[in-house]
Amino acid sequence: MADFTVGDDHFRLDGKPVRLLSGALHYFRVHEAQWDHRLSMLRAMGLNCVETYVPWNLHEPRPGRFRDVAALGRFLDAAQRAGLWAIVRPGPYICAEWENGGLPAWVTGRFGRRVRTRDEEYLGAVERWFTALLPQVVQRQIGRGGPVIMVQAENEYGSYGTDRVYLQRVAGMLRERGVTVPLFTSDGPEDHMLTGGSVPGLLATANFGSGAREAFEVLRRHQPKGPLMCMEFWCGWFEHWGAEPVVRDPAQAADALREILECGASVNIYMAHGGTNFAGWAGANRSGPLQDQDFLPTVTSYDYDAPIDEYGRPTEKFWQFRKVLAEYADGPLPKLPSEPAGLAAPVRAELTDWASLTAVLEALGDEESVPSGVPPTFEELGVDRGVVRYRVGVPGPRRPYTLGVAGLRDRAVVYVDGVREGVLSDENGTLDEPVAGPAEVELWVESLGRVNYGPRLGEPKGITGGVLHERQFLHGVRARALRLEAFEEPDAVAEVAFGSAEGAGRTGLFRGTFEVAGVDGTGHAGIELLGWTRGFVWVNGFCLGRYWSAGPQRTLYVPGPVLREGVNEVWVLELEGAGAPYAELGPGVPVRTGTPGDVQV
Repeated sequence: MADFTVGDDHFRLDGKPVRLLSGALHYFRVHEAQWDHRLSMLRAMGLNCVETYVPWNLHEPRPGRFRDVAALGRFLDAAQRAGLWAIVRPGPYICAEWENGGLPAWVTGRFGRRVRTRDEEYLGAVERWFTALLPQVVQRQIGRGGPVIMVQAENEYGSYGTDRVYLQRVAGMLRERGVTVPLFTSDGPEDHMLTGGSVPGLLATANFGSGAREAFEVLRRHQPKGPLMCMEFWCGWFEHWGAEPVVRDPAQAADALREILECGASVNIYMAHGGTNFAGWAGANRSGPLQDQDFLPTVTSYDYDAPIDEYGRPTEKFWQFRKVLAEYADGPLPKLPSEPAGLAAPVRAELTDWASLTAVLEALGDEESVPSGVPPTFEELGVDRGVVRYRVGVPGPRRPYTLGVAGLRDRAVVYVDGVREGVLSDENGTLDEPVAGPAEVELWVESLGRVNYGPRLGEPKGITGGVLHERQFLHGVRARALRLEAFEEPDAVAEVAFGSAEGAGRTGLFRGTFEVAGVDGTGHAGIELLGWTRGFVWVNGFCLGRYWSAGPQRTLYVPGPVLREGVNEVWVLELEGAGAPYAELGPGVPVRTGTPGDVQV
């Protein structure tokens, strides 16, 4: 048993000063069978601690329906096996470029702008979540022989609001449920952020990617005493679909890390190993003026240009960081674990079977809603990730008028009388060609990820306004959801009516197989779909996430533990336009291909 405290100048372990050299690694972005390897890589880089968020929406997808909350406990046990302390950031909001900032869609759908405030109904939902989650943390605190040394109250709240009553309530919930280790907050090193996000009596920490001396000067204005810590040292950055790759120069990042340590501060490298946004859990951002913001969905890879890449391999940044961290280590750094091996040779999965989207919807979809005055949103349908087919009639006879969608979030493939007429988006919500009546209109709408940061957090998905013919709303809309979680069930596609993929349509569910020999020891693979447009991929029932020809990501990561000796099965759900009738699997490619530079974060 040990005692970890916040002193006037340092963190202290049983009264002795300690410096935290931490790295972020999110258990939910790494296959569980790979936790031990990735944690060993953190130790080999020179770290003594690991930090993780906890996504509420992953563990409580529907009210009161908790799913594998114990995963956090298993991860903390793995951290202790690796010889690491642990920092836990349970939210309830986490940002993390994760769907809805970790808040369940049913929470933001029910409470709207009352989330992240002192609203009693919202706080009641948080209390129930913490009651279910926190035993995993409490029983693993350092005072009970476990690895947990600190817990965060909320996350970067100063970037969002000023409700200190709410922050104090969150901190109180943590204490009331048995958290005895130090609590902390983390915010950007700006006066308004630290004013809005700090709580008296809790350690305030700062998040930044460079300029440590200036950042800590600002922090000291708000917190004259206590250990300095950069809770998120942004050593790289995330990427958006349709944008350029983001790469940070390793030497420049290492210099920024050294500056933090020269200030006598502790650090948490964000990310030490980023991992992957499996199963469509990637979030999204909004940029630009508040009333006219561009929508920026985050890619599936969360490689983050981290020192340990998405495939678990050390990068040049790893070696530069290891050199810096070795100067602050208590002794020689451990050797690296064996590097995960890729597939011995490329293989091809021939996609021989096909089912239309309508056939998949019939087999795996929800019941269709009754005709309604306005289209139900994803939140009203209880859908977090997936596709909703909206159907509505255009009365007639009438001459052709423009047809569009008000409040489309985020992308729709539109059919008129069974003929594809175009793809609409958040930015372009009107078909190019006018539509005459009578006609039957289908809109297959997909959420590309809920906003995870900023004032538009929790905005609804689907058709949030209405379907318009000229300026007239079309009423009597019916909606039917195809949830991604439907594919998680055992034998999920057994009831799907597959036929031959020869002559298949542009969209639908494609199925094929590939063989792997000597899979033992295979640590990873990469899968690429040549000429395909947008959809999701599963290998042996495990959802790798979204692919999209918009780039920059071209290859999806396949964790080695998903593969098996002999025959493996691939499913591809294509929503816009299929390409070559196969998928290519290889040993994995370098994740970042842009020109290194100084990421201004």
